Amino acid sequence: MTTSFLRKLEQFPEVEPKSSVVTIGTFDGIHRGHQAILRRVRMAAAEKELRSVLVTFQPHPRMVVSPDNVPMLLTSIEEKEQFVPDFFDGQVLVLEFNKQLMNQTAEDFVKKVLVDRIGMSHLIVGYDHGLGKNRSGDTTQLRKMGAQWVFDVDVVEPVHYHGGPVSSSRIRTAMNEGRYAEAIELLGHEYAVYGTVERGIGLGHKLGYPTANIRYSHRKLLPPQGVYACWVLLDGEEKEGMLFIGQNHFNPVAGVTVEANLFDFDRDIYDEEVIVYPTQFIRPNQRFDSTEKLVAQIEEDKKNVLSILRKGVKP
Repeated sequence: MTTSFLRKLEQFPEVEPKSSVVTIGTFDGIHRGHQAILRRVRMAAAEKELRSVLVTFQPHPRMVVSPDNVPMLLTSIEEKEQFVPDFFDGQVLVLEFNKQLMNQTAEDFVKKVLVDRIGMSHLIVGYDHGLGKNRSGDTTQLRKMGAQWVFDVDVVEPVHYHGGPVSSSRIRTAMNEGRYAEAIELLGHEYAVYGTVERGIGLGHKLGYPTANIRYSHRKLLPPQGVYACWVLLDGEEKEGMLFIGQNHFNPVAGVTVEANLFDFDRDIYDEEVIVYPTQFIRPNQRFDSTEKLVAQIEEDKKNVLSILRKGVKP
C-alpha cells in the first residue's frame, strides 16, 4: 500500500471537487473497530474511483479539551505511521489540534476543510463519532450537512469481539488490568512503543546482557510490567530480542524503564529512533536479592524467548 502522512493542511494537494472518500477521527490504537472503518473507506474509494483521505489529530484532542482528564495513548503519531499503511491506502492529514480548532463549529470545519479543501464526496465515520465544537457534529448532523453540501455519509457500526464492542477505552482497561494478550486481540495487531535510545546505568552491559534503554513519551500507555519476547524496528531492519518494562530495583530512581536486549547485535545506537514491539509476555517484574540471581533469571528468560523463536513464532 502507498500511504503518505501530511502534517499541515497547506501540504494537501489541490484537488477536484467531490474527489475524495474521507474518514476522520483520533484513531488511537488503530484497533479492529478502526480497521472496519478503513476497510469501508478503501472499498468505497475503489468502487467510485476516488482518492482515500484519513484526517486525524495531533495531539490527542482531549489534551486541549480536557487536559486534566487525558487518556494514555495506545498509539503515538510515530506508531500510527507504522500501523496505518497495513490497513489504509491513501493520504493521511494530521491536523494540529489547538484551541482554534476546538472552537470551530462542525459546519465550518466540514464545509471549509472537508468539502472545499479536501474535495469530500463521501464521509465514513464510526457510530459514536462527533466533530466540531462540543462534538456537535454527530452522525445525525453530518447527514443533514451531507444533504446540504451533497456528500454521502456512511456510519460504521461497532465491531463486537469477545462479548462486547471494541474500543480504545476497553483496550486501555485490559492493559491496565494486566490482560495484555486480550488487549492485543482487541487491537488486531502488535503493540508498539516508539522512542529514542538513551544511556542507562550500564548494569545490563556489566551483567553480559546489554540493553537499549528507550526514552518513551510520558503520554504512552505501557504494557504491564514484566519481561517480554520482542522485536525492534531499527533503521528499517527487524531485530529479535527480549524486553524489560518496569521498575528496575537496582536503579529505583529511574522510574519505569523500557529496556531491550537485542540478540546477536553489538552496535552503539544511542540517540537513534526505534520502535519496540512486545509480543509475548514471559513473566512479571520481580525483585532479586543479588545480581547473581538476576543473571540466572535473565538466562532463563532468554531460553524461553529462544524457544518461542524455534517454534517459528515471531517474538
